Amino acid sequence: MTPLDVAAVVVTYNSTRHVAGLLDSLPAAFGHLSYSVVVVDNGSADGTPELLERRSDCGVVRASNDGYAAGINRAVLASPEASTILILNPDATLDPDSVPRMLEVLRRRSDTGIVAPRVREEDGSLSPTLRRGPTLGRVGGLSFTRLPLFAERIEIPAEYDTEHEVDWAVGAILLVDRPCFDALDGLDESFFLYSEETDFSLRARDAGWATVYTPLAGAMHVGGGSGENATTHTMQMLNRVRLYRRRTGEVRTWLYFGLTIVVELRRAVLGERQSWTTVRALLRPSLRPPQLGASSAFLPE
Repeated sequence: MTPLDVAAVVVTYNSTRHVAGLLDSLPAAFGHLSYSVVVVDNGSADGTPELLERRSDCGVVRASNDGYAAGINRAVLASPEASTILILNPDATLDPDSVPRMLEVLRRRSDTGIVAPRVREEDGSLSPTLRRGPTLGRVGGLSFTRLPLFAERIEIPAEYDTEHEVDWAVGAILLVDRPCFDALDGLDESFFLYSEETDFSLRARDAGWATVYTPLAGAMHVGGGSGENATTHTMQMLNRVRLYRRRTGEVRTWLYFGLTIVVELRRAVLGERQSWTTVRALLRPSLRPPQLGASSAFLPE
């Protein structure tokens, strides 16, 4: 059987509001390319699996909720062989011919392993999806400064006008070269939720594959389609520390961890109530989400 051009993989969790819109956008988005679509449902309780199984344009895998990365890896394993993998969030929609345009970048630049498109918010405004790698200076989330020393999120509009290499990009829509995905053994499932795309792009760069942004492919991403709460925010902050620890030494990680506590305390005092939950989990390992397996040591690992 001739391999397909692209295997699209999606993970859903209570996604009835958005996933149909994503699937409806795919035929035009793929254009002339051959493709498959596999959706792994991570234990939805809102009728998402039933909605998906009524459709004829995707394969469906029902799974226990072992996390987003595990769901993506399952979807890849369940997909027909393809030369590239398109990772999609269920609350995204793709513009016509966006996938061929991303694939052209992947084929033209031999050192590229991951391609990210230009993404807009639901209201049509630019979504700043490009990121710099984590550092001590960037732990504070001072993106409003627009200074590379302090800003992990890239918010300068001009940075979204031209094709260029980036450290990493938000993982709502990413086209990944299959040899790159296989060489890295897929996404790291230990993160459960958040930081898995950061880790993947940084590991890909370590192995010689670049992440490249192209403004010629467009998409829309709602964001938060599976819900955001104190627990998921806590996962996000803990995983940032865990990722940093895996890429640096313990001394620098202690500094990063301490600064993370300070940042969350400030957010809590300023009225972000979910940050109080995060602060308690940072200071008391027993309160950390058990899915992360990060409750045995004070410094998250």
